[in-house]
Amino acid sequence: MIWMRLAVSAVLIHVIATSKNLSDKDEMMIIDCHGHYTTTPPAVEAYRNAQKEILKTNPDHIFEKGEIILSDDEIRLSIEQNQLKMQQERGTDITIFSPRASWMGHHVGNASTSQAWTEQQNDLIKRVCTLFPDNFAPVCQLPQSPETSIDASINELERCVNQMGFIGCNLNPDPSGGFWKDARLGDKYWYPFYEKMVELDVPAMIHVSGACHHSLDTTSSYYLGADTTAFVHLMFSEVFADFPTLKIIIPHGGGAVPYHWGRFRGIAQDKGLGDLDERVLNNIYFDTCVYHQDGIDLLLDVIPTKNILFASEMIGAVRGIDPRTGHYYDDTKRYIDGNTALNAEEKTAIFSGNVKKVFPRLKI
Repeated sequence: MIWMRLAVSAVLIHVIATSKNLSDKDEMMIIDCHGHYTTTPPAVEAYRNAQKEILKTNPDHIFEKGEIILSDDEIRLSIEQNQLKMQQERGTDITIFSPRASWMGHHVGNASTSQAWTEQQNDLIKRVCTLFPDNFAPVCQLPQSPETSIDASINELERCVNQMGFIGCNLNPDPSGGFWKDARLGDKYWYPFYEKMVELDVPAMIHVSGACHHSLDTTSSYYLGADTTAFVHLMFSEVFADFPTLKIIIPHGGGAVPYHWGRFRGIAQDKGLGDLDERVLNNIYFDTCVYHQDGIDLLLDVIPTKNILFASEMIGAVRGIDPRTGHYYDDTKRYIDGNTALNAEEKTAIFSGNVKKVFPRLKI
């Protein structure tokens, strides 16, 4: 009987040790919630350029999906030499990966243009994540042609989540590229889509695409301004009262929102909307795509830790090295590590715990 007790004890020790190792690994995991496939092989751009050429002579052309001929080796090479290489260099584990945002181009052509392009882009993201299942998790773009029904986006979200295992989507609040022709995010136009998000238990990251308006620059004034505008749309709406489990991510550190949190709190109070924290912070999250230490420190000081998700946008809009630090601007892990106000538990929540709560379909 002694040997049996010893054997059982050994098994229990092994199980406990294994569980501890898994727990330790989980605690150390770094999940980047915001990455784009900006290094696609040339055939992808060639497909898009072919669409645009047809539209020059026939804006009403009805597009079929067609095919982009790409080998797995071409995809592997485009990832291994870029995003995967940077993951390994910077010490991150998983990137939540979506199509190149500035290429979504919902304003281009007609609804069939967006549908064909979107399906191709999402299929490509699925291929990347199948080839690198331990490094990338898929998020989809949507076929949001301006001033069209939301039904196509609902159908594409269902296809991506139910058939291909996607864990979220990028939602464009302004498919017209700077002219804001569509309804505000609080409008009932969006409600069927929000309902589907809740049903599928997936979040949406707010993300505009290329700017068409002459006064806007895509990756600076347009991206950051749209992030701020989207927040205000939701802040003034009853969306979260109507969909209390809806999860929305405002990228790029929330645009101007954290910097002006006091202003937004005051406006909410003046308009009788109540406490802003209670109004939005059960549903809205901010990522850490802020490319300097002072900016990250402000974000971490103003916004509760539970609402912050680690992200870098790598490889994205800013790719150079900061001469003041000698490091890449978008190496945002350094800024979280360098923050002196947060404790280790809070940093772990930002690096992984919060992301897993917001993306419950993420399999690790």
